[in-house]
Amino acid sequence: MTTPDPTAALAAAASTVAARRGYLATASTGLPSQAVLAAVQNALAAWAGGRLGPEEAVALVERARGLFARLLATTPDRVAAGSQASVAVGVVAACVPDGGRVLCAEGDYTSLTWPFAAHAHRGVRVETAPLAHLPEVLAAGRHDWVAVSAVQSADGRVLDLARLRAAAAEAGARVLLDTTQAVGWLPLRADTADVTVTSLYKWVPAPRGACLTTFGERALAELRPSAAAARAAAEGSDPFYGWPPRLRPDARRFDVAPAWAAWAGAVPALETALALGVEAVHAHDVRLADALLQALGSPPAGSAVVSVPASEAARAALAAAGLRTSLRGGRVRLAFHWWNDEEDVELAATALRAR
Repeated sequence: MTTPDPTAALAAAASTVAARRGYLATASTGLPSQAVLAAVQNALAAWAGGRLGPEEAVALVERARGLFARLLATTPDRVAAGSQASVAVGVVAACVPDGGRVLCAEGDYTSLTWPFAAHAHRGVRVETAPLAHLPEVLAAGRHDWVAVSAVQSADGRVLDLARLRAAAAEAGARVLLDTTQAVGWLPLRADTADVTVTSLYKWVPAPRGACLTTFGERALAELRPSAAAARAAAEGSDPFYGWPPRLRPDARRFDVAPAWAAWAGAVPALETALALGVEAVHAHDVRLADALLQALGSPPAGSAVVSVPASEAARAALAAAGLRTSLRGGRVRLAFHWWNDEEDVELAATALRAR
């Protein structure tokens, strides 16, 4: 039996992404493959033709839920379908007890930190610490939750998940992971955390408007939906006018109404992520990112995201070379994914040497 060549599979997938050359902004927004684009266009055409309604949309969500469950090694009943990461985080934030303490990493993304800060009126306190020191801070104090990104948005630093999880277990804290910058290139399991939240529009990548949340057993038992919607209705109950409300017993009780076209695109995006294999994508992405660092005289970082200081001349050179990057904290952020290759590395290295 012949073993599939992951390099060939990645190259074949890359050929379906039209704007791939020089696109190094996946950490901001991923690019659609032809399959994703066609699925969205077909969904819009079906809507215009009166052939796409709630029943068809539910089928799309269920298909995406199952694919995502496979991607994170969990089961569909542990996965909730939503729209945005901040809304999903808000579910957890609303369940932090009055006067509770939440630990976050310094400089983490606001969609993760601000939903907790919004509960300051209840005495909820958000404390921050350097990413590498979160385990020690957990051990030193009493926190209800630690909420942190698996990969830092600003610079691509990768969290030591095993160390954090061990420290949280010892301290009795629950763990919320924002995996938006990780799922699609970094091998992850849902059971690494009590809750994971993933917006799919970056590294999967699906259209904006599709977000999936996983719940561990304790979290599923302890958390309550803050936006109980018709989509969360228990089987056999009236989801439109029923009273009193009866919600599903599993993670679907956290579901909200789906954005139809977004979920149409999410299905082929997740299918591609599974077909390529996260281990192969991880090896490819990190190899390219570390090759850029080596070309710039810097040590490897083991991430798909590179963050470097860059002068105005270097940023102008990046743009002139047709490279799409992003600027975070005064530094240029370059993100490598399965549609990138060595030519992108060389183009970026040549431009950045102008710094």
